[in-house]
Amino acid sequence: MASRHTVLMRLVASAYSIAQKAGMIVRRVIAEGDLGIVEKTCATDLQTKADRLVQMSICSSLARKFPKLTIIGEEDLPPEEVDQELIEDGQWEEILKQPCPSQYSDIKEEDLVVWVDPLDGTKEYTEGLLDNVTVLIGIAYEGKAIAGIINQPYYNYQAGPDAVLGRTIWGILGLGAFGFQLKEVPAGKHIITTTRSHNSKLVTDCVTAMNPDDVLRVGGAGNKIIQLIEGKASAYVFASPGCKKWDTCAPEVILHAVGGKLTDVHGNALQYNKEVKHMNSAGVLATLRNYDYYASRVPESVKKALVP
Repeated sequence: MASRHTVLMRLVASAYSIAQKAGMIVRRVIAEGDLGIVEKTCATDLQTKADRLVQMSICSSLARKFPKLTIIGEEDLPPEEVDQELIEDGQWEEILKQPCPSQYSDIKEEDLVVWVDPLDGTKEYTEGLLDNVTVLIGIAYEGKAIAGIINQPYYNYQAGPDAVLGRTIWGILGLGAFGFQLKEVPAGKHIITTTRSHNSKLVTDCVTAMNPDDVLRVGGAGNKIIQLIEGKASAYVFASPGCKKWDTCAPEVILHAVGGKLTDVHGNALQYNKEVKHMNSAGVLATLRNYDYYASRVPESVKKALVP
């Protein structure tokens, strides 16, 4: 019986299956060849058919099972009847075998806020940089990100025609993060991952101040956090107000669950309650290890320019 499992564990188990369905939709849209691209606010702020279909799929699937949730999605879509084939009502049983952290065992549905980015890295998706793309479902309680699911629809896409495409990473604070192999950048190496398509003087000044050995410029917040936990980068530095709560909620959980840290450039924790403004206006600083090394190098000029 589902009732013997806590609300949080049932929600995460459902979100895992929903994220896998989302990954299939993302791949299907590419395979069909019509991305249905529209510009939202500018040429780098795009929306595709996949963004629209995935958001409908995730939000409708969650709302049917958990009607009292607050669900906040990136795309501003008109209400419409959702095709039944977009609905996922399964749940991943492996998650239900895990113990719910005791501090979350009494959470009610109406206490949770779910932040959804149906396609993180949309611009890269339209340009064929498919390994940059993720689907993000973040779950917050009392303003704090506590559970997250990241689907990478095109994980393994360069491994040949027989490779199994896609993977789903998930985590809960107090339990851990799963679906990947944790790896650290070699000691003493400072590799920065930062924005590919939203560069500015502030971004450049902040990255330069870190005295990096190397700088990776890639798309998607989810993708950058995966670089941190898989040893490809040591810090994610984004000194700009371009990132939103749905970009950071799920990835933050995965990072925090393995001992990393994500804040704004002032060192403030991000808040995820339903009334909060969507923009992370004071940027993002995230590391798996050695957070203080990078935080101490954020220039005062950057801090003054980026007001929380």
